Amino acid sequence: MRERAEELDAPRVSAADMRRALATELSLGVRIGHTLLLLTSLSVATVTALLLATEPVLPPRTQVALGVSTAIGLSWTGFALWVLTKRRVLFASHRIVAARMAVAFSALFTVGALLVGPWGEPGWYGAVGVGLVMLGAAIGLLLAARRRFQELSALRVDLERELGRQGGSR
Repeated sequence: MRERAEELDAPRVSAADMRRALATELSLGVRIGHTLLLLTSLSVATVTALLLATEPVLPPRTQVALGVSTAIGLSWTGFALWVLTKRRVLFASHRIVAARMAVAFSALFTVGALLVGPWGEPGWYGAVGVGLVMLGAAIGLLLAARRRFQELSALRVDLERELGRQGGSR
């Protein structure tokens, strides 16, 4: 166990500490962050949906972009609600979900810019470039989230093994 904890460069955690951590609610900072995400994503979804509903003469490309933006905003709203209503520490699983969403939405933006954008115009290059940067960042976040999840899973296995040994020796 100690070798594994040292490999992960993580402090040794007792079974009592782990039980306390599992029973805790989200920290104030995490709650504030997800509340801000909820408010921002709901605002974006509302504004884009209202634009879509009140401006019927918009070009079809613009209508599609506003519809997709509304759906993305509602997806982030759903994610924030899930985290806030769960009210328990989700360890790394919520980061993996968020990173997957970021990869999907960044890829959608980039593909949309490639397919729908006005080819060859300066704005098109900028949109595709921003999309590629966002996609690269999202992929980096997903890889980091997966790595952290694997580290925590390995630590959990070690703790369960230790708990099994402690339970058998009592």
